[in-house]
Amino acid sequence: MIHVPAEPTGELSDAWRHCVGTGRIELALRRDYQDSLRLLQDEIGFRYIRGHGLLSDGMAVHRPYKWQGARHVHHSFTYVDQVVDAYLDLGIRPFLELGFMPEELASGKQTVFWWKSNVTPPRSHEEWADLVRATVAHLVDRYGLDEVRTWPIEVWNEPNLADFWENADEQAYHRLYEVTAAAVKEVDAGLQVGGPSLSPGADDWLGRFAEFAERRDVPVDFVSKHAYTSGPADHVPFGTHQTLAPAQDLLDQFATPRDLLKGTRLGGLPVHITEFNSSYRPDNPVHDTAFHAAYLAPVLAHGGDHVDSFSYWTFSDMFEEAGPPTALFHGGFGLLTHRQVKKPTYHLYAFMARMGPQLLARGDDHLVTRHTDGRVTVLAWAPVDASGETPGPERHRLKLSVPLKDAGEAFVRRSSVDEEHGNARTAWQRMGSPRSPRPHQLDVLHEAAEPGRRHLRLPVADGRVELDLTLSRHEVTLAEVSAVVDEAPAWADERRLLGGEPR
Repeated sequence: MIHVPAEPTGELSDAWRHCVGTGRIELALRRDYQDSLRLLQDEIGFRYIRGHGLLSDGMAVHRPYKWQGARHVHHSFTYVDQVVDAYLDLGIRPFLELGFMPEELASGKQTVFWWKSNVTPPRSHEEWADLVRATVAHLVDRYGLDEVRTWPIEVWNEPNLADFWENADEQAYHRLYEVTAAAVKEVDAGLQVGGPSLSPGADDWLGRFAEFAERRDVPVDFVSKHAYTSGPADHVPFGTHQTLAPAQDLLDQFATPRDLLKGTRLGGLPVHITEFNSSYRPDNPVHDTAFHAAYLAPVLAHGGDHVDSFSYWTFSDMFEEAGPPTALFHGGFGLLTHRQVKKPTYHLYAFMARMGPQLLARGDDHLVTRHTDGRVTVLAWAPVDASGETPGPERHRLKLSVPLKDAGEAFVRRSSVDEEHGNARTAWQRMGSPRSPRPHQLDVLHEAAEPGRRHLRLPVADGRVELDLTLSRHEVTLAEVSAVVDEAPAWADERRLLGGEPR
């Protein structure tokens, strides 16, 4: 029996909810995308959203033209305004990523992703600076300086990878960062700019980035990197399988920037993990499983100890890095594909959104919080075997002594996702894995995607409730404990429902 303290040990960090990832941001021009984001915001409520392609050709910002024999550049913000307006209308702000390179400004032809965005340096850093300056100045003019000062501005994406930055040229990235940061600060010195947005395995870049920033006196307002635990990709048609490291490896990656930058000029800056997940591949089916929710639960519970934010990549199944989705399940929370079928990891986030602000206890398999009205919320998860060598324990028991003030009895509301509940993928497989589910099959999938729910009433003794939770394989459960205020009339008697004698 774990004795949960009656008094809070602190506040629960909301770093898990600070930001969420999306695919290329022009997807926000779609109505179905906006509908999905609205559902996400209603049930979870992220503060920022980050995606690729703000300056790529799909957003049509950089528009060169010729007039009277001379080359000119027009900056068009029609799509930018529509995307940002949609975000703000839904209560979420942009975490701006400046990239990729417009074709007419690029120094080469190398592209990335199915949507072919250019990843080469600018052939004119002056023209690139004009593009950045014009974009940021437009946002300030349209949305106000006080508002845009709250939007972090990140320079590029994973420049340490040759797929995202030609030859992974570190010196070329430093030059791009310096030019970009200067252009941002020319608009207003209070705007936030940062980087270097590194992929896992490039921690040696951090120290050199700090040295470069100090040597050149370059502004850096925050540090960003990414965290994933997947191994090499084993490709199958329209899919990918990968090994996974234990989830603790994600927390270790979160801790790296502060550890490595300690004592440098960047040591005290906010740290944002602007992408994290098990796998970075949208076509890896592990994202769709109950295993995945249980795997990430300890990361959401403990990640805020190490960083200011960590952004799940991505919220939507419309995630086109490897091409448009080819199946019902594809990479994100599941919200966009096939009319918003939710996945277990979505429910994990929705459970976190129902936790209280006061942190009472945390462990390897549980998180306990309290709301200001006295309700106690318990998030519990079954341990998983990330190696895949075993299926993980079939049952996991957790016994907690939970404080509950001013109550003789407790009402417990329990919501769960596991292999059978809140798990549309299981139902989909049982019906034959249909490529395009018919309407009646979609109805079944929506029903199967809802968490299992139950409730009970427990005694309170000496201000405590004994909560005995048995979790099935890969289960994540939320138990909400509140005081019973019995308002049944004195003559209420269940024995009389069928005409029995009164008490």
